[in-house]
Amino acid sequence: MSYGQVSPGSNALVGDARSLNQLKLQAGQASPAAIKETAKQFEALFMREMIKSMREATMKSGLLDSPQGDLGADLLDQQLAVQMSGRPGGLSDMIARQLTRQMSGTAAATPDSSAPAAATPGAGAASPISRAGPSTAPLGNTAPSARQSEFVQRHSAAAAKVAQASGIPSGFMLGQAGHETGWGKSEIKTADGSSSFNLFGIKAGPGWQGKVAEVTTTEYENGVAKKTVARFRAYDSYEESFKDYARLLTQSPRYAKVSQQTGSVQAFATGLQRAGYATDPAYATKLSRAINSTLQLQRAFA
Repeated sequence: MSYGQVSPGSNALVGDARSLNQLKLQAGQASPAAIKETAKQFEALFMREMIKSMREATMKSGLLDSPQGDLGADLLDQQLAVQMSGRPGGLSDMIARQLTRQMSGTAAATPDSSAPAAATPGAGAASPISRAGPSTAPLGNTAPSARQSEFVQRHSAAAAKVAQASGIPSGFMLGQAGHETGWGKSEIKTADGSSSFNLFGIKAGPGWQGKVAEVTTTEYENGVAKKTVARFRAYDSYEESFKDYARLLTQSPRYAKVSQQTGSVQAFATGLQRAGYATDPAYATKLSRAINSTLQLQRAFA
């Protein structure tokens, strides 16, 4: 069996989105055992990302760093994720029940959960630079929603234009814009109710001379969420928002390293969190999930 292909009952971990989708399709056509294995793989992927985030957040001395060491750590993370998943009463049991209900056609219709529950900018509010709404999509649901698809298609042209000029991948920008706005459901509004066209939650600091939108958002202080009124930048178009975001990442010393980390979704998202883009302690994990969903959609559109 090649890497990335998993059959029910194996102890391997799927290595790409295509193999994961094949596994989910197999669960829909096969036995309860296949559904159980699918749920275990979803949980293992989640555990692997969590372990990887914890490892990347750990300070390193640099003395023993090497490509071989990184590969060994990645393989260890994979094995730990597999060993920690599939335990009774764990996340995989919940995912298996959800899949079983969906396959039997008894699952009740639920609202689009890829966006924040409130229409106002919500939790994850950022530092003096920006705020970020949370992504509340179920961990077991990796397939992009119709709202996500519509959002990506709507803003693809503007993102592609700015990507060509800035070097920041359009999928990264679209994913972050989707995360910040709840995929268009929670865009920042001006006082008269019109759109601010601010897709990235960038705040209006003392040096900002343009239009402003004041809204109630959620900030985190020492891990505790609280409501506050903040001033955000307002633009005349969505393309201006993409351009301003690209300028922020490529011209601000604060994000100089981040703009050079576009080779990895996880490194890019972690870099933004470490640079203080948002105060949400889980920002990197949520942003990585949003960007990966966007990249999956872009591959489907290609």
